[in-house]
Amino acid sequence: MKRILAILLALAMVFTLAACGEKEEAAPADSNLVGVAMPTKDLQRWNQDGDNMKAQLEAAGYTVDLQYGANDIATQVSQIENMIANGCKALVIAAIDGDSLGTVLAQAKEAGIPVIAYDRLIMNSDAVSYYATFDNWLVGVKQGQFIEEKLDLANAAGPFNIEFITGDPGDNNINFFFDGAMSVLQPYVEAGKLVCPSGQMATLKEDGSYDKAVVATPGWDTATAQTRFENILSSYYADGTVLDAVLASNDSTACGVENALDANYTGTNVPVITGQDCDIAIMKNLIAGKQGMSVFKDTRTLAAKVSEMVDALMKGSEPPINDTETYDNGTGIIPSFLCEPVACTSENYKELLIDSGYYTEADLQ
Repeated sequence: MKRILAILLALAMVFTLAACGEKEEAAPADSNLVGVAMPTKDLQRWNQDGDNMKAQLEAAGYTVDLQYGANDIATQVSQIENMIANGCKALVIAAIDGDSLGTVLAQAKEAGIPVIAYDRLIMNSDAVSYYATFDNWLVGVKQGQFIEEKLDLANAAGPFNIEFITGDPGDNNINFFFDGAMSVLQPYVEAGKLVCPSGQMATLKEDGSYDKAVVATPGWDTATAQTRFENILSSYYADGTVLDAVLASNDSTACGVENALDANYTGTNVPVITGQDCDIAIMKNLIAGKQGMSVFKDTRTLAAKVSEMVDALMKGSEPPINDTETYDNGTGIIPSFLCEPVACTSENYKELLIDSGYYTEADLQ
């Protein structure tokens, strides 16, 4: 009996030592973990942004936790909370709503985790360390200039009929897109060369910005944009009034406009329509003559720059920035890096998109 007890005791010690050994050898938290939070998979561009970001960071030696928030704020908050709890050392966030992350980012700040706002500025949070985007004011300027050129507003007598549509009111970027475009178009509105038959125009405020509530599109949603423009067309253009131009801030809203126009506007009757992102579906429309232009923002360039910024932060050095004046998120100016956008038309899309390897010929057929 004593011998059996001794054997059992010895076995118990072996199991205890083995368990201790397993505990000591448990893998430490990944010191190279980077959390990347994207807003949705519903738009092509965010899939490209996420994939490019993950590839760039992994190539630099980092482990990437890439999550998509399904355009649901609570989901994105939960994803970021998990990234923080899992020990990420940096966060890259394209916010669904720029005003809805204050509480969770306070946790990141307390944990000493730097936060890079990606493409959409996160508002009213002092946890935001840096911002990386394209020059969003210039995006709008290029859209306004395209309408100016195509309607020959500097020389033609007019008047020309125009309608307006921008994106989600929770996305701070619409202020730059829309206001940049109107910096070109507003003088023609005031001179009477551009008129808006629906009256659905953003209101110019005393501070020089625009109240965009009437032209905003929640979630940048194509179906919402289409419904609004179907109502505009039936109410203000059914009598034969010609629509000459639509200032659309991006491709998903432009697509809604084009869907609404499809039955009655063809060939030379198609209005000048702007866009942004060069999504595949829209590029097919552009090539077919249904859309005049889209602003190309090469997400490979932005992802590479953000990867460089993350790498610098992880190594304790200063990340590259080229703007310290433009972007105030309500707590102060956020040091930023702005990449340059390019106007894409039927004349230069092959050079911009196909020759650069962004798309293949087959993608756009």
